[in-house]
Amino acid sequence: MLLKKRGYDVTGVFLKCFNVDGCAAQDAEDARRVAAHLGIPFYVFDLEEEYKEKVVSYMIKAYAAGMTPNPDVMCNREIKFGLFLKKALSMGADYVATGHYVQKRGNVLAEARDKNKDQSYFLWTLTQEQLAHCFFPIGDYVKPKVRALARAAGLPTADKKDSQGICFLGKVSIRDFLKEYLPAREGVVVSPDGSTLGTHEGAHLYTIGQRHGLKLTTGKRMYIVNKNIAENTLTAVANENDPALFKNEIGLADVNLMRQIRRPTKIRARIRYRQPLFAATLRKEDGDYALIPQKPQRFVTPGQSAVFYDSRGKVLGGGIIV
Repeated sequence: MLLKKRGYDVTGVFLKCFNVDGCAAQDAEDARRVAAHLGIPFYVFDLEEEYKEKVVSYMIKAYAAGMTPNPDVMCNREIKFGLFLKKALSMGADYVATGHYVQKRGNVLAEARDKNKDQSYFLWTLTQEQLAHCFFPIGDYVKPKVRALARAAGLPTADKKDSQGICFLGKVSIRDFLKEYLPAREGVVVSPDGSTLGTHEGAHLYTIGQRHGLKLTTGKRMYIVNKNIAENTLTAVANENDPALFKNEIGLADVNLMRQIRRPTKIRARIRYRQPLFAATLRKEDGDYALIPQKPQRFVTPGQSAVFYDSRGKVLGGGIIV
């Protein structure tokens, strides 16, 4: 709608990816109805097998290795701005546009105007070449304004609820999904000094900072601070301010820099979605990157993304926490 008003020749595309609870069929129909309302061509690209291979399999392997991966980051890298972008360009398109809440300034990504909806955290893997062919039309608006524009245009999805959680799971919990591929295996929960606190259903099913799902004898809620996958053991503490929950240095892998920066460099960063940005230094030694927060960070979770920003909210890049 917004791009049509700007004079672009627009085609609607729905990406059919792997989906657990079947809600994707309704999403596809909603997309078709919007395209019909706007009077634009509409296609469905079937990327289900590719999604299974590049996103779902990646996620399962990462959990099995003790990580807590972010499948949305991998979906953006491999599917939306990987396979879909290539297919669109091969069909003669000049650009692809998505509904991500993020701003594009030249070939630089920046936080969305609506900070509550900002999705720049999930887009740090994009390259300059990819960005040159991308539009993010709603990144300049706050969510209520987007709703108002959709209603004014009579779009059939104007009041559709926002999606929550991991997109391909729908209403299925991540724990139930993982149990289909990584069977539960009871193990022991211990304190930092080795005392037994209770049991769990399998170390790979938990994440750093998690408090629920443990069978404890202490009668208290406790925070997971460490996972030993080889021994199937979790370490937990009771105090949310326990020093074991904090890190002074965060190791990184698969770093992508969207802009050239000097190292070591003072930056702002976040290590989870919607976390307020914190001051840090990005350091590189012997080919390895590390993030040194100005203040120790709590619940640093291997497998999640650390994303770098400058002082104006522009995205510098990111990496996977190890």
